[in-house]
Amino acid sequence: MSAQGDCEFLVKRARELVPADLWAAKAWLITARSLYPADFNIQYEMYTIERNAERTTSAGRLLYDMFVNFPDQPAVWREISVITSALRNDSQDKQTQFLRGLFETLPGRVQCEMLLKATEQCFNTLERAEMLLLLLRRFPETVVQHGVGLGETLLDAESIEDQESPVNCFRKLFVCDVLPLIINNPDVRLPASLLYKYLNKAAEFYINYVTRSTQTESQYQGSQDSSDIMSPSKRSSQKYIIDGLTEKSSQITDPWERLFKILSVVGMRCEWQMDKGRRSFGDILHRMKDLCRYISNFDSDAHAKYKNQVVYSTMLVFFKNAFQYVSNIQPSLFQGPNAPNQTPLVLLEDVSNVYGDTDIDRNKHIHKKRKLAEGREKTMSSDDEDPSGKARSRHITVNKADLANSIEVLESFKLARESWELLYSLESLDKEFTRICLSWKTETWLWLRIFLTDMIIYQGQYKKAISSLHHLAALQGSHSPQQITGQGSLENQRALIQLASCHFALGEYRLRAFTDSRDDMALGHVVVLLQHEWPRGENLFLKAINKICQQGNFQYENFFNYVTNIDMLEEFAYLRTQEGGKIHLELLPNQAMLIKSVYSGYSLTRNGLKFSKWEPNVGQQDPNLD
Repeated sequence: MSAQGDCEFLVKRARELVPADLWAAKAWLITARSLYPADFNIQYEMYTIERNAERTTSAGRLLYDMFVNFPDQPAVWREISVITSALRNDSQDKQTQFLRGLFETLPGRVQCEMLLKATEQCFNTLERAEMLLLLLRRFPETVVQHGVGLGETLLDAESIEDQESPVNCFRKLFVCDVLPLIINNPDVRLPASLLYKYLNKAAEFYINYVTRSTQTESQYQGSQDSSDIMSPSKRSSQKYIIDGLTEKSSQITDPWERLFKILSVVGMRCEWQMDKGRRSFGDILHRMKDLCRYISNFDSDAHAKYKNQVVYSTMLVFFKNAFQYVSNIQPSLFQGPNAPNQTPLVLLEDVSNVYGDTDIDRNKHIHKKRKLAEGREKTMSSDDEDPSGKARSRHITVNKADLANSIEVLESFKLARESWELLYSLESLDKEFTRICLSWKTETWLWLRIFLTDMIIYQGQYKKAISSLHHLAALQGSHSPQQITGQGSLENQRALIQLASCHFALGEYRLRAFTDSRDDMALGHVVVLLQHEWPRGENLFLKAINKICQQGNFQYENFFNYVTNIDMLEEFAYLRTQEGGKIHLELLPNQAMLIKSVYSGYSLTRNGLKFSKWEPNVGQQDPNLD
């Protein structure tokens, strides 16, 4: 019998003895290995027996011998593949724990070499990256040699795979797993340009992760208790799986804190003017304002360095606080599909500001006050807009009953607004921030457009706000505002309500109503809107009545649908009398049944601006949008 035949016989005999007498089987294999030490099958059979018996130490020793003496055997690499999969696996079952324990028995040098060679056996980019990441975590000294290469491989793979969103498996592994290992290792030397590139990638990922849409998220998350997703602060508890990763790997705790930690580390490595200790967002912004005051005094290299410090520090403060603001006024954008309905808050111009002071005697009947008010009306123009928004004292006061954390929310709004202004205060900052926004496609971020619109309204730039609101409507995928009727979504209602408020604040309805040419529809709309904050608009109402008297007749078929103010109703009734001029009024709609209109809303009063909690009725259209 040949040597090969002898080996096969001995292995076969040992296998037959395993069920009945394990020790006898092991004795046969020990004898066989003594006779034929270079035979792989004998050693592999010995390993199989120890592995199946879950004897960690002896199995590990035999695996080590095979790895050293038979490195090219496919069976060895199959075993190593199973073990490395267990190392990357989140499972805690008995078999997985045994395989991890087996790996731990190997010498550190062998573990490192085994992981490196196992990485070379991987042809799938993601699997290879996870394997190499395992090596970097276990052996930090390998980060110098392999860290940057792995990071660039992941970023290249993201580009090659043409990922639609920065929240993808390649970027997640780079930003959350590889990047911290690279930038926190003092032995890894990186040029400033590469550090800024990595900071940019990290910021884009984390911001998109935090602000991801509920529509995208609902594709991946399973059913869950709605109590886990009732507030934006609990979004980290939602199940969200990134394609290509496990559920556990897809979850990121404290994403904002991670991002600002990366900002801090990059800043130290780039030799920014850093402050020791943890600082608030307000402190960071104040520091950046101070730096901007003398940034132009630096030479070109220092100017570039501090420009990046101001841009990235201020930009992250801006996005964090803008998100905090929007997530509170419209939480439905960031909550899961099972979240309870929460009515959004809408920032509106306080229309009472457009009336000016009135000193009409409240005790007199309104149609007797017309003559008293004559000659005292103020001319209103659509050019009353203050482009800078700084000429007026603008502040927002929110009812705590409707927004419990109103102080924090308004502080976030303030910090975000001041950050935005700082980023556009210098040409160099403006240019760099604009470049970043274009590369991130921030013009497609619905939540950001909501904040920018509110900021513009706050500044009193109504024409610019109208343009922003059309952009907002386009992002919502809606039709043009003039074509929308009925209730629609609360998100769409936001744009419509704010659009009407801006047009009214500009005085456009008033200008149309009081021109020499006749426009009964515009005049009727003005009358309807003047009911808000009544009697602040009495002077303007008297002007409308005078115009109707001059015309001799008036047609507005929506009148009884929208006008409920008793003083106004009495005045129009007076117009029909002989004393009032017997004005011909056509105020009834063609329909046989009048539809009463009731707007249900809870106002959050303020001086200058108003938050309104808006719940439009079904089948009802706001008259100022016709």
